[in-house]
Amino acid sequence: MPLAIVSALPEEQHGLQALLHDARTERHAGRDFTRGQLHGQDVVLALSGIGKVAAATTTAVLIERFAIQRLLFTGVAGGLAPQVRVGDVVVARQFVQHDMDVRPIVPRWQVPGYAQPCFACDTALTGALQQAAQQCVQAAQGWQLALLGGHAPQVHSGLIASGDQFIVAASTSQRIHSELHAAGYPALAVEMEGAAIAQTCADYGLPFAAVRTISDRADDNAHVDFPAFVQSIASRYALEIVQALVRDGI
Repeated sequence: MPLAIVSALPEEQHGLQALLHDARTERHAGRDFTRGQLHGQDVVLALSGIGKVAAATTTAVLIERFAIQRLLFTGVAGGLAPQVRVGDVVVARQFVQHDMDVRPIVPRWQVPGYAQPCFACDTALTGALQQAAQQCVQAAQGWQLALLGGHAPQVHSGLIASGDQFIVAASTSQRIHSELHAAGYPALAVEMEGAAIAQTCADYGLPFAAVRTISDRADDNAHVDFPAFVQSIASRYALEIVQALVRDGI
């Protein structure tokens, strides 16, 4: 059962390809896809690039050309909910597109042709991913990571919002959070790919799960915090979480 491991940026998968046995890379649709075995499991590594269209294209190629059976997305996100801090991990239960608005044809945030705004992740794969994330943050408490400023990282699970916008203003993130929360969609974090992958996987009936490390608070400091965090912390989290998930035979 091939597992696809997808990220938007190379740093979010740093170190994974070096762990593969019998690795071989193919190029399709302008992207590199690397097959191999990770802890005895068949996997395909892929970098989608940034944004919803790029993520959907990558997912479709993985399904159609590589016959994957499950998909894991790993990367970073900006924290939205007050309790979600830099260094924390969010395991997605659902995704919503915060920039989808086709009113009055359908309610706000709902994708035309679908019954509701949110796309659910696979329950079993998400449960296993949450266990792997818990193991990671427990280990991270002993890493003495300076960028965490002494914060003991936590794992959260719930709704993540996606949109084609890198959020760099506190007023924007607060508006997204408050509007979704008031409508009954309490988003924990914001990013740029997950909802598109969730929608594509729903179309194909493919089990999907996602984990996001919080790199910034989607505010005025996001452009400063993001690059350093991705390079020094998020890549290490991803390596730990993916290996824990795959070692457990999921």
